[in-house]
Amino acid sequence: MLTLLLIVLAVAGLLVVMRREAGATAALALLGVLGLIGVVLGAPIIGTLLLIAAAAVAVVGLPALRSKWLTPRIFATFKKVAPKVSATERTALEAGSVSWDGELFSGKPQWQSLLDFKDDGLSDEEQAFLDNQCSKAAGMCNAWDIARERADLPQELWDYLKKEGFFGMIIPKEYGGLGFSAKAQSMVLQKLSANETLMVTVGVPNSLGPGELLLKYGTQEQKDHYLPRLADGREIPCFGLTGPRAGSDATSLPDTG
Repeated sequence: MLTLLLIVLAVAGLLVVMRREAGATAALALLGVLGLIGVVLGAPIIGTLLLIAAAAVAVVGLPALRSKWLTPRIFATFKKVAPKVSATERTALEAGSVSWDGELFSGKPQWQSLLDFKDDGLSDEEQAFLDNQCSKAAGMCNAWDIARERADLPQELWDYLKKEGFFGMIIPKEYGGLGFSAKAQSMVLQKLSANETLMVTVGVPNSLGPGELLLKYGTQEQKDHYLPRLADGREIPCFGLTGPRAGSDATSLPDTG
């Protein structure tokens, strides 16, 4: 009878703790007290189980204990099984910065910083490109013909994309590109997504392509040679996803620096 009573009290108490968001301390106190009652008053099995549960709650739920006993062991385990990060991969991981998305992944986002964000909108040039060139490019697509007959964009569309600088949105004007903002590039791709092949064809050179890498890490000679050719479409970058043991999983590609 005592065993059943303790189980009922434990379940009901934990439900109350969860509903009121009372936290790990309240759950620990509840399980600890009920466990001691069980051990002292003649229900040692359920009492011991409740005390074990209390210990688990303490280690997992209390930050001081978790950071001392649990987190280091988890990190040590994952460190043993995780693949080694090469110098090339580390450079990529440490490049760039984050905006409010970093707040979101912290678990305690400062919502006011998101509300305070000011949208500068598009420049007149960017808006005109969106209204005219993007609309025309999207109108040149026949989804069935592209996907089922050609397995490619029609040549006249390729020529138009190159002529209007679609592949150079990320490249500054001094190198022959459009020098568009990140927002403008995003809106261009949204409009071109009416056809997924068109959107990906334009999107990859402006994101995974070498334009930004050359701008940040290339020599001046490399910039002068490649950036104008990338901007006007004489050179079309590609991004390889497959490898001997990786299929199309980019995160599993063997890296040799």
